[in-house]
Amino acid sequence: MIVAAYNAMPYLTRCVTSVAEQSIGRDALEVIVVDDGSTDDTPLELERFTGLYPALLRVLRQENSGGPSAPRNLGLDHAEGTYVFFLDADDYLGPQALERMVAAAERHSTDVVLGRTVGIGGRGAPTSMFRKNQARTDVFSSRVWWTLNPMKLFRRELLERHHLRFPTDLPIGEDQLFVGAAYLHADGISVVADYDCLYWVQREDGGNITRRLKGSEPRVRFLPRVIGLILDHVPPGPGRDHLAHRHLTVDVWNTLAGQLVHEPRATQHAMLAQLADAIEPLLHDGLNDRLPAMARLRLHLVRHRKLDELLDVVAFEKETQRDKAATPLLIDAGRAYARYPYLRDPAHPVPDLCYDVTDQLTVRHHVTRAQLTNATLHLAGHAYLHRVETFDVTTELVLRERDSGVEFRLPVTHTPTPKLGADEDAGRFAYDLAGFEARVDITTAADGTPLTDGLWDISLAVGAQGVGKEARIGSRRAGDVSGATRTHVVPVDGTLRAVTLYTTRPHGNFTLDLGERKHTVPSSLTVDGIRWAAHAPAAELEINGLCTLGSYPDGALSAVLDNGRGTTATFPARRDGEVGFVIRVPVTGLGAGTWSGELRLGAWALPLPPLPSGFPAAKWRRLALPWYAKPASSGSGNGDGRKRFALRVARTALAKALLGRLRQPRRP
Repeated sequence: MIVAAYNAMPYLTRCVTSVAEQSIGRDALEVIVVDDGSTDDTPLELERFTGLYPALLRVLRQENSGGPSAPRNLGLDHAEGTYVFFLDADDYLGPQALERMVAAAERHSTDVVLGRTVGIGGRGAPTSMFRKNQARTDVFSSRVWWTLNPMKLFRRELLERHHLRFPTDLPIGEDQLFVGAAYLHADGISVVADYDCLYWVQREDGGNITRRLKGSEPRVRFLPRVIGLILDHVPPGPGRDHLAHRHLTVDVWNTLAGQLVHEPRATQHAMLAQLADAIEPLLHDGLNDRLPAMARLRLHLVRHRKLDELLDVVAFEKETQRDKAATPLLIDAGRAYARYPYLRDPAHPVPDLCYDVTDQLTVRHHVTRAQLTNATLHLAGHAYLHRVETFDVTTELVLRERDSGVEFRLPVTHTPTPKLGADEDAGRFAYDLAGFEARVDITTAADGTPLTDGLWDISLAVGAQGVGKEARIGSRRAGDVSGATRTHVVPVDGTLRAVTLYTTRPHGNFTLDLGERKHTVPSSLTVDGIRWAAHAPAAELEINGLCTLGSYPDGALSAVLDNGRGTTATFPARRDGEVGFVIRVPVTGLGAGTWSGELRLGAWALPLPPLPSGFPAAKWRRLALPWYAKPASSGSGNGDGRKRFALRVARTALAKALLGRLRQPRRP
């Protein structure tokens, strides 16, 4: 652990304490604190900590260097551990941070580990790379490049092998060069996203290093160095573009909005020219598809040194962020253009490409009905393209089979949605005809024929004013619209088919499962018990069970008994409550033999379970002769080792019956 400290009180106390109390244990830790010429009580506090933790803490002192690079480098020169973690004296660790990060590095053999960061006191913290744990990733297949601060776990051998140190000639941005190089050389990067490892603290005195340094010149100075690192280590292509995206959006915006706008006019011109030269090597036409329209506009103006226009655009962006209302659009020939400054202004020619947001449009939807009735799915709700008002609406329902890609488009009925949109974007956009109602009849949805078996994902192709975009639906739905999985058995062309409406994980969108690709009918059938029916006039079995299907035709569910000699007997189920059923089997009508049984619903069958242990025999008379029914040995049935239902029905042998009576003791 390396802590660079400069006038760090009172924050230093919590920082060092959080390290000393790590769950990984002090025996596993080496803590080096470098006092960079502090003039407050930092030296006294470090002396106190040295007394508390003499075996844990080493304090190194030097004249003030003016930045964090020199003290971090000094600490790294003295470090001996397997791993190094750089912690700023303002910040502190979660109790299990080091234990979890070291475990990730060991388990996945990675050289760098990121722990989830939390901002404290209003300080912002990166989030996009911490959406989920990542065992082993790299800078090209993740968002880790979007956090280039050094508060991470590094394998020290990586740093020494590549002679990595923080540059001391840069007041800011030194961490980007160090961490960027470590990322690019690393053999794997892990992300711990399920635990708050690092707490970034906003100092009340504004003393954080990045807030003490003002002016655009330091930013313009480090940016070419970082871009040079990318150019030296990453060949042209998608990988380089992925890394460039961060600098062309985040760093350019921070330089313009946070620094350059406050400079004197002459400095603005000079710094803009340097910024334009710095970003030029990363720019090419193919990169435009990766960038949002506002970033394209910004970069165009930077590249062409359009200072006045750039200042107007930055002011416009800040105002847009303050009022939190989206920018209106110009719709033309099937494309959507944001009405940013200078759109189609003859006096300030800027390409339409810098305003084109067609691919950035988002579909907003809400489902108010999703219900299967027999073979028909009923859907209703609303859907619209954000910022595109709903006239000339052309929305369609899209069914697409997941494996084959076969799709069918079905019409919807457009319904009024008055005042929709009034509570967002300051009421700037109206979506009065965004409602939809749709019927999907699986017997005709495939251009007049039944849909084939498969997983049919449900989308809406939402269109208005000649602009369209497709989106899955279901993730936003009314509280009374269930996302629970329910399988329905419905008649189609004289046979029964299984239809399941379910929601996908983790997104919660609707899909139709036809033909039991994921959800089987037998899994919805359960036999709870078999017993002799009480109060029956003759011997009668009662089979109780549950059928959790969403629906099935009346009379379709039954128990079928088979005597193994070509004779079967069918007994229909009677619904009992919402999901229960009861089947009565009058065994007095069964012929002699050993009867097996199964529960049937159309072509689906579920073997009946064996009769319970100690199941009593039943006796009756038929044509004055005695008969009985009792459990019989069933064997394993289908070779799966499980016992099956088996009932022996036979006439009582008179001689045996008489002999049995004679053997009974006489009553006195």
